[in-house]
Amino acid sequence: MNLSGKRVAVLVEQKYEELELWYPVLRFREAGATVRLVGPEAGKVYPSKLGYPAKAEVAAADVSAAQFDAIIIPGGWCPDYLRRSPAILKLVIDAHAQG
Repeated sequence: MNLSGKRVAVLVEQKYEELELWYPVLRFREAGATVRLVGPEAGKVYPSKLGYPAKAEVAAADVSAAQFDAIIIPGGWCPDYLRRSPAILKLVIDAHAQG
């Protein structure tokens, strides 16, 4: 599958499920997509459920849904933390509204 030119946001927060974050990141990159790790804070390192680090490349407040073709929300406890961020909620709501 060739996804060249596609842009994917993978949301990150603490206690994410390792495979649900890293597998999509690696597979989308292999397929040619541009993947960005988006968190509540740019540059912050978020530990997985087992402590594996993921560094947010950009803050949700600094991007818009129009910049991405897809948004991945990994599981674990990550969604519970993500929903506490107004900027993350806005990004996801706007992406859903775009279809």
